[in-house]
Amino acid sequence: SPTLMSRLLIDQGVTPWITLSCRDRNRVVLEQELRGLRFTGATTVFCVTGDGRGYDVRPDVTQTFDLDGPRLVALAASLDMIAAVPETPTAPPTHVRPARLVEKQRAGASLAVLNHVSSAAALSDFMDDARTAGLRIPVLAAVAVFTDVVSAAVLQGLPGLELDPALVEEVVNAADPVEAGIEAAVAEARTLLAINGVHGVNLSGLASASGTRRGAEIKAEVGARIRAEYAA
Repeated sequence: SPTLMSRLLIDQGVTPWITLSCRDRNRVVLEQELRGLRFTGATTVFCVTGDGRGYDVRPDVTQTFDLDGPRLVALAASLDMIAAVPETPTAPPTHVRPARLVEKQRAGASLAVLNHVSSAAALSDFMDDARTAGLRIPVLAAVAVFTDVVSAAVLQGLPGLELDPALVEEVVNAADPVEAGIEAAVAEARTLLAINGVHGVNLSGLASASGTRRGAEIKAEVGARIRAEYAA
């Protein structure tokens, strides 16, 4: 459960950002989870509506949707929690996405995490439109992390993300693919962090076909190098 997960993370010295979805929990349970998270010391919650499940995925389980993402944000903010929200700049109709993010800000969101975009230029355009519409909260942009064919393929299946085929070839065929993938992710982070309104990055993807632990180690190294650059 989210409350137990947050406690386990905090006990390991990690600051948890727990995701709560409106798909699988009614309002009462969401209220309980929010209060439980606050009690454990988790102050940030990622509020999502949740995608509808396919008809053949857990057909024995109902889908709730008492609330949607913005209403969950308002509920979290009313309990003095930091409510983070997602936004997908590439999802149609794309022209309403900047204003939609501003509406989440009005609902009480303190932070936004964007899904992947096809290019830095596309992200810059989105941020310009969002800030013109009134966006003032910090935004985290998605950085693709891959070091082999499998982890690149996983990322290429994500909506809005178009990995440069030449970059993929360069990384997977490098003498040290892990080092090449780490450097590619740091370079992308550097580019995205230069965009007005982008305050941080979300390291996204499998990172490695060698298991979740190895993927986490690779992302940790990417994060350490980014921090070192911006602390200098």
